[in-house]
Amino acid sequence: MRYVCLVSHGGFARGLYDTLSMFVGNCEEVRCITLEKGEAVDQLSVRCKEMLETFQEGDELIVLADLIGGSPLTTFLNCMDSLGKKPLIVFGGMNLAMALNAVMMKEQEVEMIREACLREAGDAIKEFALVSDEEEDI
Repeated sequence: MRYVCLVSHGGFARGLYDTLSMFVGNCEEVRCITLEKGEAVDQLSVRCKEMLETFQEGDELIVLADLIGGSPLTTFLNCMDSLGKKPLIVFGGMNLAMALNAVMMKEQEVEMIREACLREAGDAIKEFALVSDEEEDI
């Protein structure tokens, strides 16, 4: 089975999980783990290992993180490695568009997931320009 794992500092991953559930309903194949404020990385490592041990042999993980190189992601990946697990794909800079695509497309070919997630994540970033009433009249 394939799972999407959301990894972040603070409550970002939990909040994204909650928002995803509004869009897709059942998120039983989505997991999240966070480095809490004031928490030591060693404590996060213990929780990561506990979570990773719940996966079955052959399960595949699509990992979305807030920051590439951040403590939550590096800890999570180090724990995977120590348990002899490898992620299917890892993305940094997660946002709702990326996460939604990962969840909706998780059973597709890896390259399709990669392309869709990166495209949609980038396309979701836009400036919203407000138009004043005066500008509309021109």
